[in-house]
Amino acid sequence: MLTRALLHLLSRGGPQGRLSILIYHRVAVQPDPLFPDECDAQRFDAQLRQLAACFNVIPLSDAVRALERGKLPPRAASITFDDGYADNAEVALPILQRHGLSATFFVAAGFLDGGRMWNDTVIELVRLAPGELLNLSEIGMGRFEIGTIPQRRQAIISLIDQLKYLPMESRQAKVDEMCALIPAIPPDDLMMTSDQIRTLHAAGMEIGGHTVNHPILARTDDSLARAEIANGKEMLEGIIRGPVRLFAYPNGKPQRDYLPQHPEMVKRLGFDAAVSTAHGAAGAGSDGYQLPRFTPWDRGELRFSLRLAQNMLTAVETV
Repeated sequence: MLTRALLHLLSRGGPQGRLSILIYHRVAVQPDPLFPDECDAQRFDAQLRQLAACFNVIPLSDAVRALERGKLPPRAASITFDDGYADNAEVALPILQRHGLSATFFVAAGFLDGGRMWNDTVIELVRLAPGELLNLSEIGMGRFEIGTIPQRRQAIISLIDQLKYLPMESRQAKVDEMCALIPAIPPDDLMMTSDQIRTLHAAGMEIGGHTVNHPILARTDDSLARAEIANGKEMLEGIIRGPVRLFAYPNGKPQRDYLPQHPEMVKRLGFDAAVSTAHGAAGAGSDGYQLPRFTPWDRGELRFSLRLAQNMLTAVETV
C-alpha cells in the first residue's frame, strides 16, 4: 500500500500522468552463472507480481495513445522486450499470461530462424572456450585469463566493449576471426523462429521493429539506416500478417546510438511511436518518437519499488 501511494503521488494519471516503460531482454529458465544479475523465470515472475500489484500495466500502443490525449491511468506502466530471444516465447510468455499482462517485443528480424547476434556469439564462444587462457593476440584482441567464471565474465565485457562501436562489417569480421580461433560451436537456437513470433502475436502481444541486423544507427550511413528500419518492419509484417507500429532504437542511447535524423526516419516510415534506452518516465510533452525506458534489476521488492519511483524523477535525455 505504501508503494502504491508513493507511485500514485508521482504518477496521478490524466494530464499529469507518467508512463514507466520497462525493458527486458532475456528470461532464462534458471540463473546464468556467467550473468547472475540477469533475469530468470523466478525473478521475472516476482517482478510481474509486484508490477501488477502497484501499477496499471497496459500495452504500449494503448499507453502511447493515452499519453497523447492526456488520459493515462494513474501509475501507468508498459513492459517491453528487445532483440527477439527464443526464451521470450518459451519462458516469458507463459509467465505474462499467468499474470494476465501484455508486453511489446521489439525484434531484430535478421536473426530469426537460426540466426545469432554478434554479441551472443562472443558470449557463447567465451563461455565454451577450453582451458584457462584465451589468446586472441593474433587478431589484435588481447589475452584473457578465463580460469574462473568472473574472469570469463570480464573477458566477455572487454571483448564486447572493443567491438560494439565498430562498423557493422568490421565487427562481424572480427567475430568471424574469433570463431576460427576458438574451438567451440555456439548454439543456433538463441533467437526466436517465425512461428514463435506468430505465437506471441496470436497471444495478444505486440510485435515492434528493431531493424534487421541491429546496427548502431549513429555509426551507419543514412541510406543504410533507413533500409534497416524499413526492411525490418516489412519482414515482421510479413510474418504476423499485420502492421508493425512501434520501434526501438538498437542500443538506444540518444546522441551515442541514434541521432536527430533517426526519429524523423522512423516517423516517415509509418511507425506511431519509438522508444530509446534513456532513463526516465514519459509525461505530457514527451517526444513520442523518443520515449524513455529503463531496466529493472533490483532483486528485493523494496529496492525494486524505489528504483521505479526514482526513475519517475529522472530527467529524460533526447537528441
